[in-house]
Amino acid sequence: MLRSEWHSGRFAPARGADEDWHWPRYEFAIPLAWPSSVYIAYLEDEGGPPFDIALSSAAALFVVRGRGGADVLYKIPLATFHAYNYSGGGCLYANPPRSRSPPGTRLSLLRPGGGIGGEPWGAPDYYDEGSARQTFAHWDAPFIRWLAGEGYSADFCLNSDIHHDVGLLARGYRLLLSVGHDEYWSEDARDHVEDFIGSGGNVAFFAANVCWRRIHYVDEGGAIVCLQGGPYGARDHWWPVTGAGRPEDALAGVSYRHGGGWWDGPRSTQGYVVQQAGHWVFSGTGMKNGDVFDAVSSPPLVGYECDGAQLAYMDGADGVVRLATQAGSNGTPASFVLLAANMLGEGWQELPARSGFAAREGVHAATMGIHTRKGAVFTTGTTDWAQVLASGNNAVVVRITRNVLAHLTTL
Repeated sequence: MLRSEWHSGRFAPARGADEDWHWPRYEFAIPLAWPSSVYIAYLEDEGGPPFDIALSSAAALFVVRGRGGADVLYKIPLATFHAYNYSGGGCLYANPPRSRSPPGTRLSLLRPGGGIGGEPWGAPDYYDEGSARQTFAHWDAPFIRWLAGEGYSADFCLNSDIHHDVGLLARGYRLLLSVGHDEYWSEDARDHVEDFIGSGGNVAFFAANVCWRRIHYVDEGGAIVCLQGGPYGARDHWWPVTGAGRPEDALAGVSYRHGGGWWDGPRSTQGYVVQQAGHWVFSGTGMKNGDVFDAVSSPPLVGYECDGAQLAYMDGADGVVRLATQAGSNGTPASFVLLAANMLGEGWQELPARSGFAAREGVHAATMGIHTRKGAVFTTGTTDWAQVLASGNNAVVVRITRNVLAHLTTL
């Protein structure tokens, strides 16, 4: 889109994961003709070795916001990217730098990484050696590329934009999209999204581990804090926050508490079992109740993390596997419709049972469902939907995605 003139560089030493790295500022005016989108600025070294975009930490991801009026608003989970960003020798999962007020792990948003470059923490994706998890290239870029190919024009924002801009979601959008791994939410961002739903706006989570941990923005939005240690009632989990709890199930209808993760190596899944074939989500798929889709795709549709509703197993006399949702329990709305589920078998890591923590109740399964509270909220219950969608190798996944986008942008 743009290549600037050369600028003078200066040495900026590496700092800690909780600090502003004070890299020099290079400013340019964004042309008014640039569409709302996700952009990446790469900094090159004149006369240096050949520039390798994939390996460079001298890069910055940023979003050009729209003016409103588009049907779709796509949110980039920047907080999740930074939660796993190990630049500076720490992240929420390894060598966490501490904050005393508010208590928890403090991570700077003003350092390399955060969606591009840097050093993301965690196991590589067995099925995708070309991009690391917790980066923009892994889930979001394939989905956005597919979305553009389908002819959708979307506005884009960061999750911090939804936190800071109370009026953002009121600018005529019909559908808010969340894709991949959308784990870290502030209270203000969640309030604004739930107000959007309560006012008739729709949300589609082609994602999992959704709203699992609460974060706090500090330093005028330059850093985040999340408390992971200590008693569960005091941690920044949504379901037991301040003892009373505000379960994430109330937002998406599902929770990681009733799902699981498979973080390393090839994973085993049984495929989604269709429960409500007559629902508009399955229109044109040819699916019938009890049919299975995505039993053999690579990568598997389910994983690497998935969310579930609290389910009960029911054997059908006709041989169809049936599951019943206990809607209204653990925060899942009473209007929640179970569309399909993929029961998690051996090899999946579930949360351990703890006193006062109903993690292991019911059937652990990736749960696809939808509920309505004036606006509709759809969820796939899996992080890796975007990868299977972008491959084009699963016609059912493609058709479901088209159905959801078409319906929720006109509803």
